[in-house]
Amino acid sequence: MRKVYFCLKSYPQSFNNLLIIFMIVHTQAIVLSAIKYNEKSLIVKCYTLSEGIKTYFVPSAFSSKKSQQKIAYFLPLTLLEIVANHKNKGNMEYFKEIKVDAPYFTIASDIVKSTIVLFLSEVLSSSIKEEEQNEELFTFLRTSFLWLDTHDDVANFHLIFLVELSKYLGLFPDNNNDNLPFFDVKEGMFVSYLGLESLDEYQTLLFKHLLELKYDTDKNIFKGTERQVLLKTLLDYYAYHLDGFKKPKSLEILKEIFS
Repeated sequence: MRKVYFCLKSYPQSFNNLLIIFMIVHTQAIVLSAIKYNEKSLIVKCYTLSEGIKTYFVPSAFSSKKSQQKIAYFLPLTLLEIVANHKNKGNMEYFKEIKVDAPYFTIASDIVKSTIVLFLSEVLSSSIKEEEQNEELFTFLRTSFLWLDTHDDVANFHLIFLVELSKYLGLFPDNNNDNLPFFDVKEGMFVSYLGLESLDEYQTLLFKHLLELKYDTDKNIFKGTERQVLLKTLLDYYAYHLDGFKKPKSLEILKEIFS
């Protein structure tokens, strides 16, 4: 859902008839991060359906009796429906109204799922930069997180998610020659020789299997150690191909969960 209203404010002549234009936007949004600012406020980064990445300032988030309810809106990857003021001047925006768009039922109480969510929220914060609409990417994210919430076999979810996300970021590996024995992480393609940035034959075989998976594939297709190899491969791949990509701080926790 996307509704945009244009508002104009004019000021008296003492302000040289300054005219300020801002939009009141009604859109779906996905919370990527929420950072405490001073003692009472939050800075919230969202991926919105209407305009991609947006950052919002939430004053007095910790200063009222309803603080816990308000803060709950900004847990990682929460699906929101918001009404917000967008001035689009590169500064932080402000919410006017917030409500949960589609509630999660299992993520908060499931340690595996909540760890995956924390990890993926960091990945998304580091990999998506665009302030522009991308309805296909938004739909992929929303659909994926709802799938995670409603299924039990999620051991490979984060790996498949990273592969699928690479398609929307323009990073999907070139698999035209997937009969070749090695995958070059830096070049993003399968090759016939073992180079400095190549996976060995065993690692490449695992990677080929991963590229074929969907969310509902049997979770037992990989062992714990194999998931670790694949996770390292994917994060190295993202780091090579995305400027400024940082490995998530929650990586070690995720490794512990799937060890």
